[in-house]
Formats: sequence, C-alpha cells, structure tokens
Amino acid sequence: MRIRIVDAFTDRPFSGNPAGVLLLDSFPSDDRLQQVALEVNHSETAFTHRLPPGGEADWALRWFTPATEVAMCGHATLAAAHVLFTTGAHEGPVRFATHSGVLVATPAADGGIVLDFPTAPLTPVAVPDGIAEALGATPHSAFDTGPAVGDLLLDLGDEKTVRGLTPDHRALTRHSARGIIATAPAARADAGYDYVSRCFFPGVGINEDPVTGSAHTALAPYWSDRLGRPVLTGLQASPRSGLVGTEVRGARTLLTGRAVTVVDGELLA
Repeated sequence: MRIRIVDAFTDRPFSGNPAGVLLLDSFPSDDRLQQVALEVNHSETAFTHRLPPGGEADWALRWFTPATEVAMCGHATLAAAHVLFTTGAHEGPVRFATHSGVLVATPAADGGIVLDFPTAPLTPVAVPDGIAEALGATPHSAFDTGPAVGDLLLDLGDEKTVRGLTPDHRALTRHSARGIIATAPAARADAGYDYVSRCFFPGVGINEDPVTGSAHTALAPYWSDRLGRPVLTGLQASPRSGLVGTEVRGARTLLTGRAVTVVDGELLA
C-alpha cells in the first residue's frame, strides 16, 4: 500500500499537524486499520477509497488515532484531500462519506483547501471541579461541544495563559469524552490571527494535538459570536503551530488551510 505523511494546516514542512494518508481499493478489517495507524503513530491516519459513481459521495473516509477510530478529524481530511488533488486521483470538489456525514473539500485558487464541516453546537456548562488543577489555569467559562466533537471548550481569557499551559494529561481524561480545547483572544490586533487555542486529547492517545480542524468547528462559532465577525483566523499555539481560516455559515463551518506532503513511500507489511 502506498502511504504518505502530510503536514496539514501549514505551507511549510515540519510544522502544522502531520497525518498519514492511505488511498485504498477498499477498507480492510478494523484491526488492520488500527495496526497501521499505530505504526504511523501520528495523531491521525486517514484511510480512503473511491466509491461507485452516482452516489452522494465520491470517496469513503475513516480516521484512526494510534489508539482508536474517531468520528471526525479536520486535519486528516485536509491531508487526504491534498493527496487526492496533488496526485490527480480526484479533480474539483471531493465529497467524503464519513461517520459524521458527507464532508466536502474544495481546492481554492490560491492553493489552499476549504473544508465544509458541521458547526459544533455550544452549550454553556459549569466549569468542572478539578479542571483548573488538571489544566494549570482557571477557565473563565466552559462549553460542551456536542457529540460529534466531544470536547470541553474552556475560555482562559488570556493568550499568554494558553501558551504557557503545562497540564496534567492523566487528570484531563476525567473531564470530557475526547479532550480539552483551551482558548483565548489574540493578545494583539495586528497578530495575524484572531484567537489562539491548544488541544489536549490524552483519552484517545494524543497528549497535545498540533492543529485540530474539528476543534475549530466549535472555536469558530464561539469567537465569531464574541467578535462579531463570521470570517476569522485561528492560531493553534502548539510547538508545531498552524493557522486555520474559519467562516461560520449557520449550521456549517468552513475551515481553510494548506498542506505539504513530506513522505511518500510504500507500506511493506
């Protein structure tokens, strides 16, 4: 099987979020997919195969962390679309059939890729007991992001606080179905981004995800409502870092980013 490693939500190698991408004829067993994802050992590996023409989608798509399958992943969808577009396997907008419904990726004129994802519903919740100690900072507010995303979104109010977090990852696993999104507004108006975030998912084998597309389906409506603008740019302030363009369109959120293939090889086992 041909396997590629793609850095997503970046235009430079060795930044953004790396994902494995495999174009298949069909999906093998779940155990086989999980073994490959564990071997790749990035936060996500995307597996996709072409579907018969005439249906609601063009390709089937699944995502696996090193530990489990997930219902939604933005950066690995971007990576898969990048491989399809750059190899000529697909031209024009591609419709992926996924566990989260049909997701569309469209090549942009400037070389980026636009993902059309469902907007995450945000429900205010009480700040959980013990979360400040686990995270290492006291949130101003907390929001449930719904079953598709499954994260707890925490507004820390200050960019410096988000950047300086050193959480207790084991303790964080007690506080959400998937993980924690920590966020704050940009410290400066001229920063080139509108808000910052960091994402911690120890419950699915990822202590900190470099750039998380799915989290931005919750971050986008949160910050668009607070800042009064539908079109924003988010910076995920992980050590690798990456930018995500966001545009809220009611029940759908557009995520825009670039990607770079850094490894192209063959899986021999």
